[in-house]
Amino acid sequence: MELTRLTITKTHQGLKKKSFSATELCKTYLDRIDKKNKEIFAYLTICREKALKQAKEVDGLIAKKQKIPLLAGIPFAIKDNILVQDVKCTAGSKILQNYIAPYDATVIKKLKKQKAVILGKTNLDEFAMGSSCEYSAFGSTKNPHDIERVAGGSSGGSAAAVTSQLSLASLGSDTCGSIRLPASFCGLVGLKPTYGRVSRYGLIAMASSFDQIGPITKTVEDTKIVFNAIKGKDPLDSTSVESKVSSFKFQVSGLKIGVPREYFVAGMDEGVERLIKEAIKKFKDLGAKTEEISLPHTQYALSAYYLIMPSEVSANLARYDGIKYGMSATHAQDSKSKNLADVYGETRQKYLGEEVKRRIMLGTFALSAGYYEAYYLKAQRARTKIKQDFEKAFAKVDFILTPVSPSPAFKLEEKTQNPIQMYLTDIFAAGVNLAGLPAISIPCGRVGHLPVNFQIIGNAFEEDKILKAGMLFEKTYGAN
Repeated sequence: MELTRLTITKTHQGLKKKSFSATELCKTYLDRIDKKNKEIFAYLTICREKALKQAKEVDGLIAKKQKIPLLAGIPFAIKDNILVQDVKCTAGSKILQNYIAPYDATVIKKLKKQKAVILGKTNLDEFAMGSSCEYSAFGSTKNPHDIERVAGGSSGGSAAAVTSQLSLASLGSDTCGSIRLPASFCGLVGLKPTYGRVSRYGLIAMASSFDQIGPITKTVEDTKIVFNAIKGKDPLDSTSVESKVSSFKFQVSGLKIGVPREYFVAGMDEGVERLIKEAIKKFKDLGAKTEEISLPHTQYALSAYYLIMPSEVSANLARYDGIKYGMSATHAQDSKSKNLADVYGETRQKYLGEEVKRRIMLGTFALSAGYYEAYYLKAQRARTKIKQDFEKAFAKVDFILTPVSPSPAFKLEEKTQNPIQMYLTDIFAAGVNLAGLPAISIPCGRVGHLPVNFQIIGNAFEEDKILKAGMLFEKTYGAN
């Protein structure tokens, strides 16, 4: 039995039957990390001793014949912008390279309550700003399917860890496709929940009105298990909400799938377009009805996102000033800082990456006097129109099916010199985050040796609907 190939459900059954121990499982994954991580570079920090201790606790419960939760002993990888107490949390940035988290994020508390095993913290684009996991201050994560290609961003390390069997499941964060895109490039399932469905407490903020934590796993069923464990209202996050699970009875016959004409754009990879259309046909074969719909303001989604997001970035990253916490220019022997303004400027120049600085400057400009109404306010109005487009669509259809990315994983360094080309990777992701909707990225085939996913977008708080649709597709046509 290859332990690292099992799903969460099968691993849970194996632990209960004592086919293997949680410690044995943990050591198997740690051994693989020792052998493979240098090549893939999925992990920034390995929590070896803590992970083995957590695994032994689970074995102790099983030995006492106590009932164990579904995630007990399950090895997790955690994106390195989610706080795990007493573990380094860098957000992929040199400015936080020595920062030790003083407390657990709410999602980590929930995983620990379930007795999950945390193997380590995974690589990401610096402060989650990127689509390829190449903007990390510590190096690029490689795609396990082809190490000359990107794993996707910003949760590239979390996806690469699961694909290369260096963890059984992982947590990422999605601000504009940062869970769904790496899941697609690595051939996994990734869920971006409704905004507010999962607490953001303990997530290092990038753009607060977009950020959402979610799972990356091997199967839709595994994604559902992890999502159910981490969702829910949190008094420590005022934007989180409690939503009752609807009594939705899933019957594919009669379900209406919306296919937005704006998402099938010129320039999309022919292989990707073919696989997405095949996925739509497969749902029709199962009894669903398809309807072409229009989301007319989609054309403004990327522009609106890349105005609102940097504006929030410029506010959120103001705290990294070399005084409050993190690295400071005053630490350096060659520091030329003579006053407070010098400390601010030198710290940010020395410890923040080019993409982060670019977004801070864009946001500061958009919010500045004389430009606020012309840029930021106009972008917020476009955001409202995009949200209304989705509301009108969901009055007619049950869910919306689209591509995740215009192409499979691209080559390392292919787009790093052209920021606009990199931003266009998010073209199918932005609308979902602007509207705060749930969306799941599901494998549907390959172009050559590279995985391709489609995306099911649901109405707000209807994760159960898109998960059931995904599980049916997976059950009928197979996972990965």
